[in-house]
Amino acid sequence: MQNDIILSMADTVEDRNSNTGGHIRRTSECVRIFAGGLQRDPVYAKKGEAFFECVIKAAPLHDFGKIAVDDAILRKPGKFTPEEYEIMKTHPEKGAQIVAKILHSSDDKQFRKIAENVAHYHHEKWDGTGYPKGLSGEDIPLEARIMALADVFDALVSKRCYKGKYSFDKAFSIIEESLGKHFDAELGKIFIKQRTALEAYYESVQQSECEE
Repeated sequence: MQNDIILSMADTVEDRNSNTGGHIRRTSECVRIFAGGLQRDPVYAKKGEAFFECVIKAAPLHDFGKIAVDDAILRKPGKFTPEEYEIMKTHPEKGAQIVAKILHSSDDKQFRKIAENVAHYHHEKWDGTGYPKGLSGEDIPLEARIMALADVFDALVSKRCYKGKYSFDKAFSIIEESLGKHFDAELGKIFIKQRTALEAYYESVQQSECEE
């Protein structure tokens, strides 16, 4: 029931954003696929099944802070001005605050913390050039580094008002080129290894959209 409520709330937030239809569900499935790969890796498997279950459950909440962004910006059919972009960049911090309030009575302390971190830090970059805190390297929580890869990948392979969707070749090339800069290189290598499963998922989504 909690999972269904979380996903429904995330969908409600996304319904306000006309530019990213389906992003929440697609990135959540990306995280699920990615988590499976990480659990098969002897290093990351040590985090334990409960950790990955929490990350998967938290993924739909990563953009929850957009509920606090004005519609004129959120629904703008084009690129943001520098001023608008600065306002949009406030959504991770606001999201973490909202998630904390929503989950304050949850008995699952691990999930509460992971969900807050996913919302707060998924736009941080490995080299410290991200936002909102400019964290770098392993100072960025692992769950946020996982979310960052899924978030960017979906943006690359999906159509937006300001860009067409990129081919899988181009998207994975961009991810690879960004290892050690935008993304944690070790995590990124494992993400790339999930290419077959990720492509299969996106092709199924595209097929469903065509049938509709």
